[in-house]
Amino acid sequence: MFELHGRFKLQQGNFQLDIDFHTPGQGVTAIFGLSGSGKTTLLRCVAGLERAKQGFLEINGNCWQNESHHFFLPTHQRPLGYVFQEASLFSHLSVQKNLEYGMHRTPPEQRKVAFDEAIELLGVAPLLNRNPKSLSGGERQRVAIARALLTSPKLLLMDEPLAALDAKSKTEILPYLEKLHEELSIPVLYVTHAIQEVMRLADNILIIENGKLIGSGALLEVLTRLDLPLSHIYEAGVVIEAKVIEHDEEFHLTYLEFSGGHLSVRREDLSLGTKVRVVLNARDVSLALENEVHSSILNIFQATLLEIVEESPGQLIIKLDVNGALLLARITKKSGVLLNLQVGMTVYARVKSVALL
Repeated sequence: MFELHGRFKLQQGNFQLDIDFHTPGQGVTAIFGLSGSGKTTLLRCVAGLERAKQGFLEINGNCWQNESHHFFLPTHQRPLGYVFQEASLFSHLSVQKNLEYGMHRTPPEQRKVAFDEAIELLGVAPLLNRNPKSLSGGERQRVAIARALLTSPKLLLMDEPLAALDAKSKTEILPYLEKLHEELSIPVLYVTHAIQEVMRLADNILIIENGKLIGSGALLEVLTRLDLPLSHIYEAGVVIEAKVIEHDEEFHLTYLEFSGGHLSVRREDLSLGTKVRVVLNARDVSLALENEVHSSILNIFQATLLEIVEESPGQLIIKLDVNGALLLARITKKSGVLLNLQVGMTVYARVKSVALL
């Protein structure tokens, strides 16, 4: 089975990283936490830029570090690509020369990502003859990602690649990151403190707090664990994989199918059969004991109440099962008392808003 396994214990002044993680060796694994939690330090340990005296790292069966056997593969020998917050391009070289620099780091017989493939994936063909100084922030970052891919890495590390970009540039680059996710088999470790990026891009997640791993696993599983902080933040919710099954031209709606049933969203220009991600925020889910037929809310699901946690004075966070799919709802404690909510009972989850990613 493909897997990334890292174990690092590193002291830096008053801060200590002490982490042992396992994550699938494919797809995007988000490394999530507040600033100063140790996300970048962990990434630098994986890259070999920091050497933990108590360290172990194995990437899909290949050992890169095992300090108990006095083995440490230096960074320049690790087949990885690294994308930083700021695109570190050579300003004296054209975009094409920057890309060729990345490609030439890898012997021809080991190249798995073709030059034209990287250009197409990141949409940088119109930029090849330009100087990096003339590019926007989003364009520079796309070039930096393309250059990292052209090293044909067995692991791609991304350290908050959108943090230095404005909102417009972030919106422009996210579809390219999604395309990488869909079309490349290279595993990605993606550092971020933005839950929106996690929901849009990640398959798995590692949550770090004060240098320690406090939760990990598949994205949906971790998002709905009420003992972890992600289920209690303002943006708490679930990510659902769905498929476009119908367009309603009369009412300008698109209908989606997921494991728990069907969702109605505003009309989207997507082909039938297209797979999409949608977010259902806990704050947009209300509960009722009966199915109210006469309602303006279109997305109503019969659900089993799995768990109730009081997250703050007067507020409850509730975990629901909708035919095998999990939802979260945030309601007032008073509403919970009035409805006499109990684990195991049947309720109707009324979803007021569905965000298509």
